[in-house]
Amino acid sequence: MALDRRRAGDAFADYVRAYDAEDPKIKLKITHTWRVAALCEHIAASLALPAADRDLAWLCGLLHDIGRFEQVRRYGTFNDAVSIDHARCSAAVLFDAGHIADFAPDQAPAYPLLRTAIELHNVYRLPADLTDRTRMFCQILRDADKIDILRVNVETPLEEIYGVSRAALLQSPVSPAVLAAFYEHHAVLRSLKQYPADNIIGHASLVYELCWPESLRTAAAQGWLWRLLDFRSENPETDAALQKAAAHLRGWLAEQGV
Repeated sequence: MALDRRRAGDAFADYVRAYDAEDPKIKLKITHTWRVAALCEHIAASLALPAADRDLAWLCGLLHDIGRFEQVRRYGTFNDAVSIDHARCSAAVLFDAGHIADFAPDQAPAYPLLRTAIELHNVYRLPADLTDRTRMFCQILRDADKIDILRVNVETPLEEIYGVSRAALLQSPVSPAVLAAFYEHHAVLRSLKQYPADNIIGHASLVYELCWPESLRTAAAQGWLWRLLDFRSENPETDAALQKAAAHLRGWLAEQGV
């Protein structure tokens, strides 16, 4: 049965109404949710998936960060390391507490796939034992989420995201281990990050993890990636490292045909 998107969207609006809409973190996640849902559909369309699968991809995006709202209410942070795993919380809210029925009661056959995609959208690497179909939806959601995270890091003051002072951010060095991971063309592990500016390089490195050609094209074309790396540091070495990283990433994307 076709997904009733209006019902799902109304259920999302009803769910977030219980939280403080004036809280910037809540506003950020509402906007992020809608953008990730649209990006999921966009990527699914680029793969020529049928309408039902485009609906399912869109629904993955709509539901993926439901746990963020409780995370903000309880802990006032998006930092999973000092609060809760927001992806697992999202899965628990939807499938353990039963809220999935508010969003998509007619999609029960897809619930296992939805749960897996939502629960794994923030892991460093996907498990090897996923079916091809489940892996595809996981990758669509993970790509869409990464693409919009680049926007969030530009539109939201970095000191707010990273929880540091502006002065600390402007003077921050970049860890050699973080730069090494970036030039190895993979995402930067959280454990490697020591300084505020490490997060800028770390978020830019998410582009290396994008799976689908349209995801790479979208990330490059939207411009958020380049604006993130255009951050002007007062630390000369960091400023040079960011400019070098941007040039390197442009070259890498060109090699991918973007």
